[in-house]
Amino acid sequence: MGGADHTGGPQGPAAGFGARSGLSGRPEGTVARALPRTLPRTLLCLVAATTLALQAGAARAQTTAESWPNRAITWVVPFGAGGVTDLVSRKIAELLRIRLGQPVVVENRPGAGGTIGTEFVARAQPDGYTVLYASGGPMTIQPNLGLTKLNYDPLKSYVHVRGVSSSNQILVATAAAPYNTLAEFVAYAKANPGKVNFGSPGPGTAQHLAGEMLQAAAGIKLTHVPYKSGSSQMTDMMSGILDVSFDYLTVLRPLIDTGKVKVLGTTGAARMAALPDAPTVLEAGYPDAVNAGSTWVSLPAGTDPKIVAKLSEAMAAVLADPGIAADLTANGQVSIADKGPAELVPFIVEETARNKRVIESAGIGAQ
Repeated sequence: MGGADHTGGPQGPAAGFGARSGLSGRPEGTVARALPRTLPRTLLCLVAATTLALQAGAARAQTTAESWPNRAITWVVPFGAGGVTDLVSRKIAELLRIRLGQPVVVENRPGAGGTIGTEFVARAQPDGYTVLYASGGPMTIQPNLGLTKLNYDPLKSYVHVRGVSSSNQILVATAAAPYNTLAEFVAYAKANPGKVNFGSPGPGTAQHLAGEMLQAAAGIKLTHVPYKSGSSQMTDMMSGILDVSFDYLTVLRPLIDTGKVKVLGTTGAARMAALPDAPTVLEAGYPDAVNAGSTWVSLPAGTDPKIVAKLSEAMAAVLADPGIAADLTANGQVSIADKGPAELVPFIVEETARNKRVIESAGIGAQ
């Protein structure tokens, strides 16, 4: 009876040690009350460790951004080798290599109208080492065609860095066509509704949309003939199977220079420096037929803003190179290097909306 204290525990030296150490044979409730004394110490350790880890991660991220680039950059072109997009982009990539002091390796990833290569970059690590040479087709046309497997969002999946070029298309006719100007062509098409055909590399391509826009603006009816490739289209153009076609100067220049096709006009708002005698659809009175294909440089969403700023600055310097400027002019292109990250987003939104109107009005769907 006298051998227990007021809590009911045993007395003596052992009891005193147990009480001090918290390891006595006390009831569960007493142990539970003792635990909170040690718990804050554990939490403090966890918080400290977490803080250190976050600080280390932030330091690594900052170091990565500060040292970018310190290895090779993959420059993805979503079209095949040898085309205008590829040729111009390779010259830019070479100057970028000199500017940044690291290899810029061009990697062609063609297919599905440019969407395969475009999607590849969307899924890449946002570390600044995978760059997309973006273009309007997969960014502003394909999203409007009803493709169910388009696994990227033109605005949410990328950081758009710097504009590169804008290219008007050229309307050409066979050498034997009974019209020599844009005005004569429209008059002939109005007198022969549906009897004049035009070719394109496929439904929903920029060339197809150019034809649809001119039809709607001029009030004429043409018959669209889609091809699986631009080369097949041009073969039929030279043989007279096609009456007219829309395409870019790089593709058409050899045919124009050899007299195999004749230029009727361009889809620009201003005359093309490389074809100063060719009137524009705007001059002909068809402002709604004005259109151009554009290219720019993009990175995966989530890329460090410091890396974006570095690449944007480097691209601006490269595009100011006289050699690049001369190449763009010779290929019928105009520089849009003045469009940085802030200007590109509204530009892409506007282009997408314009293409959507054409696609819906013409009833063009994914093929």
